[in-house]
Amino acid sequence: MAEIFPEWVNDVPRYVVIAAGVSLVAGGLAVWYFFSPEYTDVGYKPRQPIPYSHELHAGELGIDCRYCHASVETSAAASLPPTQTCMNCHALVARDSPSVAALLRSADTGEPIRWIRVHKTPDYAYFNHSVHVRKGIGCASCHGDVTEMEEIELVEPLSMRWCLDCHRNPDPHFRPLDQITTPKWARVSDPATFAETFKRDHRIAPSTECSACHH
Repeated sequence: MAEIFPEWVNDVPRYVVIAAGVSLVAGGLAVWYFFSPEYTDVGYKPRQPIPYSHELHAGELGIDCRYCHASVETSAAASLPPTQTCMNCHALVARDSPSVAALLRSADTGEPIRWIRVHKTPDYAYFNHSVHVRKGIGCASCHGDVTEMEEIELVEPLSMRWCLDCHRNPDPHFRPLDQITTPKWARVSDPATFAETFKRDHRIAPSTECSACHH
């Protein structure tokens, strides 16, 4: 009796199993990367209610981060500036600029400016700005060099893996406390020795236990 199917059909199940395995692995890798904060969050740059330029204010004018983010050294949140902080300058400066119109309206009506948050950790994770700033972690380690940003954008994923990488090896991020808000800080000539001395003097031993961030 003649064969109904050619001989090569016998190999089809094997090819199907191989293809399914490859697809499963490729799908897992795709989800692992394309659903990660590195892919989905980095680069996030929402349009703010006022076109505030960090490149101008923090860069060209040299305004210190703490002038606007006043509580960064003393509380968990860095805080956003109230309208009055902006009006300390703009009561006189650039009042005719269209970009300042929303600020002047806020000052006249008392309605706060609804800034759109760019940097946010999940609600189940606790991050304290003051703890990190007082231990020598500069603003640029998390926020990038804002003096080159016309609009603030997310430059780091703020993921658990990213945080743990720093807690396991914080040495590259340490800087003198008087250079915390200097984005273009010139690093010391011997960073390894500086880091060891800094950790010893400030009693720094970052925790990698779950309870450190998940209370």
